[in-house]
Amino acid sequence: MALQWVILTCVVAAESAIALLLTLPSPKLLKNSAVSLVSLILQPTSFVVPFSCFQLLDLYWKNEHRLECTAEICTAAERDRYEKSIYKAQRNVILCASACLLYWCIYRICKYYKEIQKLEEIEKKYEEQ
Repeated sequence: MALQWVILTCVVAAESAIALLLTLPSPKLLKNSAVSLVSLILQPTSFVVPFSCFQLLDLYWKNEHRLECTAEICTAAERDRYEKSIYKAQRNVILCASACLLYWCIYRICKYYKEIQKLEEIEKKYEEQ
């Protein structure tokens, strides 16, 4: 079960690096090639969104069916294990939400940059006339 969270963590780290790369100021030629490369990668990596949503549903189901340890009959170790599982679930929810949010941000950055390129081409055309 931990492998899916490791994969999602790596995906979030890669997405944040890509978002940082796209938003940093750079020469126009480098920015054009980076945006075109990321745009090509976006389609195959769209699995991130349904995978994250599935993981969120799994977390919700586990939260609804979790045994609660709030009574005094629970030992200290059981309470610690219960609290640790709650913290892990909260961390994983944040991880799923950030994966979806970062994917959307990268998509919008690429789309805006392509629209800017089209507008620049139209502007060049009008200046030539």
